[in-house]
Amino acid sequence: MQRIAVPPREDWPQRAAELGFAFHTIDGQPYWTETAAYALSAAEVDALEDAAQALEGLCLDFVGETIERDDYDGFGLSDAAITLVEDSWNRQDKNLYGRFDLAFGADGAPKLLEYNADTPTALFEASVVQWEWLEHHFPERDQFNSIHETLVEAWKHFGLYGHRLHFACVRNHAEDEGTVDYLRDTAMQAGLDTERLYMDEIGWNGRRFVDNSNQPITTLFKLYPWEWLMAEDFASHIGPSSVRMIEPAWKMLLSNKALLPRLWARHAGHPNLLPASFAPGDIEGAMVRKPLLGREGAGVTLYDAAGRETLATPASAESSSDFVYQQAVTLPCFDGHYPMLGAWIVASRACGLGIREDDTAITRNSSRFVPHFFQ
Repeated sequence: MQRIAVPPREDWPQRAAELGFAFHTIDGQPYWTETAAYALSAAEVDALEDAAQALEGLCLDFVGETIERDDYDGFGLSDAAITLVEDSWNRQDKNLYGRFDLAFGADGAPKLLEYNADTPTALFEASVVQWEWLEHHFPERDQFNSIHETLVEAWKHFGLYGHRLHFACVRNHAEDEGTVDYLRDTAMQAGLDTERLYMDEIGWNGRRFVDNSNQPITTLFKLYPWEWLMAEDFASHIGPSSVRMIEPAWKMLLSNKALLPRLWARHAGHPNLLPASFAPGDIEGAMVRKPLLGREGAGVTLYDAAGRETLATPASAESSSDFVYQQAVTLPCFDGHYPMLGAWIVASRACGLGIREDDTAITRNSSRFVPHFFQ
C-alpha cells in the first residue's frame, strides 16, 4: 500500500455539494481529502475482502453460540437487553451493514481492530464520493467498492414492501444526518416507502411507537446506539411494541468490544484476530486499552512493551469505564499520516473499503477520509 499525492480538483467543494456531501468540512477542517490517495495492490484488496468475510462468519457464529449457551459474560448487558438480543435473533431479524476496522499485521494478514456493527458512519463517502473521485482521476483503475448496489439489493429482502420504513438519528449532527439520508435514498431506490424523522420526534401512544404524524413505526432504522436506547425511559416499550429495529438488537453482542476477547478465546491464533483479554497481564508486548463501549477512538490508550503509556485520547461522556486489552498493531505511517482500513459489510457480504487517516496512531472523530484505488 502506498500513499500518493493527487492534485485536488479546484471545484471539488461544488462537486461534493452536488453529490449531497454536506459534511466534507467539519468544524472548519477538511474531512474529505483530495490531496492524496491510497494505492493498493489487487492482492491486498483480496486479502481485505477475504478477511472481512471470514470475520463476519466468526461473528455470526459467535452470536448464535452465545445465545445458545446463555453466556453473556463480559458484555455488561442488562436482563432487558439480553431478552431483546435473544428475541431478535430467534425472529431472525435481518442486519443491514457494519464496518470492520482493520490493519495489516506483521505477517501480512489483515487484523481486526474492532467491529463497528451498530452505528457505523463514513458510509456515503466510501460508497458514492470516492467512486465519483475515481471516475474523474483514475477511470482506468478499480476500487473495492460495490457498496451502493449491494445496499439497494439488500433492502429488497427485508420484507418491507407494503410497509413504511422510518429512518431516524439525532439532531444537529451533519455526519449522522448525511448517513441516514443516504441510506434512506438506497431504500427508496429499492422501491420502499420511507419516512424521515429525528429520535426526539418518536412518540408512544400506549401500544406502539408513532411518528410526528401519529403513524405507527413498525420498522425503524436508527443511527442511534443500542446502549443509548437501553438508557432511555422508553426502552421498556421496545419489546411490547413489536417494532423491528435496524440494526437488530442482537448486534449488541458485536458492537461491544467485549467481542474481541471473546472471539480470541474461541479462535486463538486465527490469522485475522489479535490476542485480546479482559486482563492486561494476558497480553504480551505493546497493547491497546479500549472501553467496552465508545465511539470514534474516545478513551483509547496505547502502551509500549514495557507497559508505559505512549498515547491516549480523552474519554467521552458515553465511554464505558470497563475495558478490554488487545495486542497492538503498528499502523503504517506515511509522512505523519496513519491510515485505518474500514472494510464494509452489507447484509453480511464484504463489499467495500473506506480509509480514514489521522495524525496519530489512534483514529478519532477528527480523522480524515482519503480515497483509494487498486491496480
